[in-house]
Amino acid sequence: MLALIRRGLLGSVRTYGTRRVWHDVLAEGINCGQHGIEHLKRATAIAPNVLDRQFYATSPYSKWMADFTCIWTAEGWLYVAVVIDLSSRSAVGWSMCASAKAQLVTDAVLMTIWLGLNSTE
Repeated sequence: MLALIRRGLLGSVRTYGTRRVWHDVLAEGINCGQHGIEHLKRATAIAPNVLDRQFYATSPYSKWMADFTCIWTAEGWLYVAVVIDLSSRSAVGWSMCASAKAQLVTDAVLMTIWLGLNSTE
């Protein structure tokens, strides 16, 4: 079942939530509960924790943290991705979009890379 969950996550470019993955597993003929899928989905670690909770950086653009969120506005939902440089604790890359797509995060990271390459520090 773990292989089916991984295939569902990778096939959706890691955008599927538990419910969609659960429906994919059910469609394969495996009877299981949604909570079991949630538990197994957490077991499919995507990336290792390379920072190991060391949130300090001595040089600019050497360690980044990123997050994205959604904000309700008068015109509807706005999705925002931000990259923070841990040495300066400032936002060094960001992106905003009316839809939550992987490109949102990619654009924020690309902006950070571009600014880092063109940095005078």
